[in-house]
Amino acid sequence: MARLPVSLQSLLIQCAAAQAAALLIPLLPGSFHFTLSHLVFAQAGLAVTLSRAWRQPPWWQLLHLGFLPAVLLALQAGLPHTIYLLAFASSVLFYWSSFRTRVPLYLSGRKARRQLAALLPQRRRFRFIDLGSGLGGVPFYLESRFPKGRFYGTEIAPAPWFISRVRARLTGSRAVFMRNDYGRLDLARFDVVFAFLSPAAMPGLWHQAQTQMRSGTLFISLAFPVAGRPPDQCVAHDAGGRHTLYAWRM
Repeated sequence: MARLPVSLQSLLIQCAAAQAAALLIPLLPGSFHFTLSHLVFAQAGLAVTLSRAWRQPPWWQLLHLGFLPAVLLALQAGLPHTIYLLAFASSVLFYWSSFRTRVPLYLSGRKARRQLAALLPQRRRFRFIDLGSGLGGVPFYLESRFPKGRFYGTEIAPAPWFISRVRARLTGSRAVFMRNDYGRLDLARFDVVFAFLSPAAMPGLWHQAQTQMRSGTLFISLAFPVAGRPPDQCVAHDAGGRHTLYAWRM
Protein backbone atom coordinates (compact mmCIF):
# COMPACT_ATOMS: atom_id res chain seq x y z
CA MET A 1 0.00 0.00 0.00
CA ALA A 2 2.81 2.42 0.84
CA ARG A 3 4.14 2.09 -2.72
CA LEU A 4 1.04 3.59 -4.26
CA PRO A 5 1.59 6.87 -6.13
CA VAL A 6 0.95 9.78 -3.79
CA SER A 7 -2.00 10.94 -5.92
CA LEU A 8 -3.76 7.59 -5.41
CA GLN A 9 -2.83 7.64 -1.74
CA SER A 10 -4.48 11.04 -1.48
CA LEU A 11 -7.64 9.87 -3.23
CA LEU A 12 -7.96 6.99 -0.77
CA ILE A 13 -7.32 9.35 2.14
CA GLN A 14 -10.01 11.78 0.99
CA CYS A 15 -12.56 9.00 0.56
CA ALA A 16 -11.71 7.36 3.89
CA ALA A 17 -11.88 10.69 5.72
CA ALA A 18 -15.26 11.49 4.16
CA GLN A 19 -16.66 8.12 5.18
CA ALA A 20 -15.27 8.43 8.71
CA ALA A 21 -16.73 11.92 9.09
CA ALA A 22 -20.15 10.68 7.93
CA LEU A 23 -20.02 7.79 10.43
CA LEU A 24 -19.38 10.25 13.26
CA ILE A 25 -22.67 12.07 12.68
CA PRO A 26 -24.90 9.53 14.52
CA LEU A 27 -22.54 9.73 17.50
CA LEU A 28 -23.13 13.45 18.02
CA PRO A 29 -25.39 14.57 20.90
CA GLY A 30 -28.98 15.21 19.87
CA SER A 31 -28.72 18.84 20.98
CA PHE A 32 -25.85 19.51 18.56
CA HIS A 33 -26.94 21.56 15.56
CA PHE A 34 -25.14 19.79 12.72
CA THR A 35 -24.41 21.62 9.45
CA LEU A 36 -22.69 20.72 6.18
CA SER A 37 -19.77 22.95 7.18
CA HIS A 38 -19.18 20.78 10.24
CA LEU A 39 -18.97 17.69 8.04
CA VAL A 40 -16.58 19.38 5.61
CA PHE A 41 -14.16 20.58 8.26
CA ALA A 42 -14.33 17.29 10.16
CA GLN A 43 -13.42 15.51 6.92
CA ALA A 44 -10.53 17.93 6.35
CA GLY A 45 -9.14 17.31 9.84
CA LEU A 46 -9.40 13.55 9.45
CA ALA A 47 -7.73 13.72 6.04
CA VAL A 48 -4.77 15.61 7.50
CA THR A 49 -4.49 13.01 10.29
CA LEU A 50 -4.49 10.15 7.79
CA SER A 51 -1.97 11.96 5.60
CA ARG A 52 0.39 12.36 8.54
CA ALA A 53 -0.07 8.70 9.47
CA TRP A 54 0.82 7.70 5.88
CA ARG A 55 3.89 9.96 6.11
CA GLN A 56 3.03 12.00 3.06
CA PRO A 57 5.08 15.16 2.40
CA PRO A 58 3.91 18.19 4.45
CA TRP A 59 2.50 20.06 1.45
CA TRP A 60 0.05 17.22 0.83
CA GLN A 61 -1.33 17.73 4.33
CA LEU A 62 -2.07 21.35 3.44
CA LEU A 63 -3.82 20.20 0.27
CA HIS A 64 -5.94 17.74 2.27
CA LEU A 65 -6.84 20.48 4.74
CA GLY A 66 -8.05 22.86 2.07
CA PHE A 67 -9.50 20.55 -0.60
CA LEU A 68 -13.07 19.91 0.57
CA PRO A 69 -13.51 23.40 2.15
CA ALA A 70 -12.46 24.87 -1.20
CA VAL A 71 -15.03 22.70 -2.98
CA LEU A 72 -17.73 23.89 -0.55
CA LEU A 73 -16.79 27.54 -1.09
CA ALA A 74 -16.85 27.07 -4.86
CA LEU A 75 -20.33 25.53 -4.69
CA GLN A 76 -21.61 28.34 -2.49
CA ALA A 77 -20.18 30.90 -4.91
CA GLY A 78 -22.41 29.56 -7.68
CA LEU A 79 -19.69 29.48 -10.30
CA PRO A 80 -20.66 28.41 -13.83
CA HIS A 81 -20.21 24.68 -14.46
CA THR A 82 -17.84 25.43 -17.33
CA ILE A 83 -15.30 26.72 -14.79
CA TYR A 84 -14.93 23.24 -13.36
CA LEU A 85 -14.61 21.72 -16.82
CA LEU A 86 -11.89 24.20 -17.75
CA ALA A 87 -10.06 23.60 -14.47
CA PHE A 88 -10.17 19.84 -15.05
CA ALA A 89 -8.99 20.17 -18.66
CA SER A 90 -6.12 22.44 -17.61
CA SER A 91 -5.03 19.99 -14.93
CA VAL A 92 -5.01 17.14 -17.43
CA LEU A 93 -3.05 19.13 -20.01
CA PHE A 94 -0.41 20.31 -17.52
CA TYR A 95 -0.08 17.27 -15.27
CA TRP A 96 -1.10 14.47 -17.68
CA SER A 97 0.34 11.25 -16.23
CA SER A 98 1.73 12.59 -12.92
CA PHE A 99 -0.31 9.93 -11.11
CA ARG A 100 1.76 7.27 -12.91
CA THR A 101 5.19 8.89 -13.08
CA ARG A 102 4.91 10.59 -9.66
CA VAL A 103 6.62 13.62 -11.22
CA PRO A 104 4.66 16.88 -10.86
CA LEU A 105 5.40 20.03 -12.85
CA TYR A 106 8.50 21.55 -11.22
CA LEU A 107 10.08 24.70 -12.65
CA SER A 108 13.73 25.38 -11.88
CA GLY A 109 14.70 28.87 -10.73
CA ARG A 110 17.30 31.26 -12.12
CA LYS A 111 19.74 30.48 -9.28
CA ALA A 112 19.71 26.80 -10.14
CA ARG A 113 20.19 27.57 -13.83
CA ARG A 114 23.25 29.71 -13.11
CA GLN A 115 24.75 26.91 -11.03
CA LEU A 116 23.97 24.41 -13.78
CA ALA A 117 25.73 26.60 -16.36
CA ALA A 118 28.90 26.49 -14.25
CA LEU A 119 29.05 22.69 -14.65
CA LEU A 120 28.88 22.64 -18.44
CA PRO A 121 31.89 22.56 -20.82
CA GLN A 122 32.81 26.00 -22.08
CA ARG A 123 35.04 25.27 -25.08
CA ARG A 124 33.76 22.12 -26.76
CA ARG A 125 30.64 20.88 -28.42
CA PHE A 126 28.14 18.90 -26.39
CA ARG A 127 24.55 17.69 -26.49
CA PHE A 128 22.40 18.52 -23.48
CA ILE A 129 18.94 17.22 -22.61
CA ASP A 130 16.51 18.34 -19.92
CA LEU A 131 14.34 15.41 -18.82
CA GLY A 132 10.92 16.80 -17.97
CA SER A 133 11.67 20.19 -19.52
CA GLY A 134 8.44 21.88 -18.45
CA LEU A 135 8.10 25.26 -20.17
CA GLY A 136 11.62 25.05 -21.63
CA GLY A 137 13.31 27.46 -19.23
CA VAL A 138 16.56 25.52 -18.82
CA PRO A 139 17.35 24.93 -22.53
CA PHE A 140 16.43 28.54 -23.40
CA TYR A 141 18.62 29.92 -20.61
CA LEU A 142 21.63 27.79 -21.51
CA GLU A 143 21.39 28.10 -25.28
CA SER A 144 22.34 31.78 -25.32
CA ARG A 145 25.37 31.10 -23.10
CA PHE A 146 26.78 28.04 -24.87
CA PRO A 147 26.88 28.57 -28.64
CA LYS A 148 28.66 25.23 -29.12
CA GLY A 149 25.99 23.30 -27.26
CA ARG A 150 22.91 21.63 -28.74
CA PHE A 151 19.97 21.70 -26.36
CA TYR A 152 17.02 19.35 -26.14
CA GLY A 153 14.07 18.94 -23.83
CA THR A 154 11.56 16.16 -23.40
CA GLU A 155 8.17 16.60 -21.74
CA ILE A 156 5.21 14.22 -21.58
CA ALA A 157 2.51 16.73 -20.57
CA PRO A 158 0.89 18.31 -23.65
CA ALA A 159 0.51 21.91 -22.44
CA PRO A 160 4.10 22.56 -21.26
CA TRP A 161 5.47 20.84 -24.36
CA PHE A 162 3.29 22.97 -26.65
CA ILE A 163 4.28 26.17 -24.82
CA SER A 164 7.95 25.25 -25.22
CA ARG A 165 7.52 24.69 -28.95
CA VAL A 166 5.73 28.01 -29.39
CA ARG A 167 8.40 29.86 -27.41
CA ALA A 168 11.13 28.28 -29.55
CA ARG A 169 9.34 29.26 -32.73
CA LEU A 170 8.71 32.84 -31.62
CA THR A 171 12.27 33.45 -30.42
CA GLY A 172 14.07 31.62 -33.22
CA SER A 173 15.62 29.19 -30.74
CA ARG A 174 17.41 26.07 -32.02
CA ALA A 175 16.40 24.09 -28.93
CA VAL A 176 14.47 20.93 -29.78
CA PHE A 177 11.50 19.93 -27.61
CA MET A 178 10.14 16.41 -27.85
CA ARG A 179 6.86 15.16 -26.44
CA ASN A 180 8.05 11.86 -25.09
CA ASP A 181 8.50 9.85 -21.92
CA TYR A 182 12.17 10.14 -20.95
CA GLY A 183 12.13 6.44 -20.07
CA ARG A 184 11.83 5.67 -23.78
CA LEU A 185 14.81 7.78 -24.80
CA ASP A 186 18.31 6.52 -25.46
CA LEU A 187 20.46 8.65 -23.17
CA ALA A 188 23.59 7.54 -25.03
CA ARG A 189 22.81 10.32 -27.53
CA PHE A 190 23.67 13.03 -24.99
CA ASP A 191 26.78 14.32 -23.24
CA VAL A 192 24.90 15.98 -20.38
CA VAL A 193 21.63 14.70 -18.93
CA PHE A 194 19.79 17.01 -16.53
CA ALA A 195 16.72 16.16 -14.45
CA PHE A 196 14.50 17.96 -11.95
CA LEU A 197 11.95 15.25 -11.25
CA SER A 198 11.01 13.76 -7.86
CA PRO A 199 12.44 11.33 -5.29
CA ALA A 200 10.14 8.58 -6.59
CA ALA A 201 11.62 8.83 -10.09
CA MET A 202 15.29 8.82 -9.16
CA PRO A 203 15.96 5.05 -8.70
CA GLY A 204 14.61 4.19 -12.14
CA LEU A 205 16.30 7.15 -13.80
CA TRP A 206 19.64 6.33 -12.20
CA HIS A 207 19.41 2.77 -13.49
CA GLN A 208 18.62 4.10 -16.96
CA ALA A 209 21.57 6.51 -16.81
CA GLN A 210 23.98 3.79 -15.71
CA THR A 211 22.75 1.47 -18.44
CA GLN A 212 22.70 3.93 -21.33
CA MET A 213 25.02 6.87 -20.77
CA ARG A 214 28.51 6.74 -22.24
CA SER A 215 31.69 6.84 -20.16
CA GLY A 216 32.76 10.39 -19.37
CA THR A 217 29.31 11.94 -19.80
CA LEU A 218 27.61 13.92 -17.04
CA PHE A 219 24.39 13.18 -15.17
CA ILE A 220 22.97 16.06 -13.11
CA SER A 221 19.97 16.10 -10.78
CA LEU A 222 18.49 19.21 -9.24
CA ALA A 223 17.25 18.92 -5.63
CA PHE A 224 16.95 15.11 -5.59
CA PRO A 225 20.01 12.91 -4.92
CA VAL A 226 20.33 9.23 -5.71
CA ALA A 227 19.96 7.09 -2.59
CA GLY A 228 23.20 5.30 -1.75
CA ARG A 229 25.16 6.99 -4.56
CA PRO A 230 27.23 9.95 -3.30
CA PRO A 231 27.62 12.52 -6.10
CA ASP A 232 31.00 13.28 -7.63
CA GLN A 233 30.16 16.96 -7.23
CA CYS A 234 27.57 18.86 -5.21
CA VAL A 235 26.78 22.51 -5.86
CA ALA A 236 24.59 24.01 -3.15
CA HIS A 237 23.04 27.46 -2.92
CA ASP A 238 20.97 26.17 -0.01
CA ALA A 239 22.51 22.89 1.16
CA GLY A 240 20.12 20.00 0.60
CA GLY A 241 17.42 22.33 -0.69
CA ARG A 242 15.68 23.20 -3.91
CA HIS A 243 18.75 24.78 -5.53
CA THR A 244 21.23 21.98 -4.79
CA LEU A 245 22.75 20.29 -7.83
CA TYR A 246 24.09 16.73 -7.67
CA ALA A 247 26.42 15.63 -10.48
CA TRP A 248 27.85 12.23 -11.39
CA ARG A 249 30.53 11.52 -13.98
CA MET A 250 29.50 8.30 -15.71
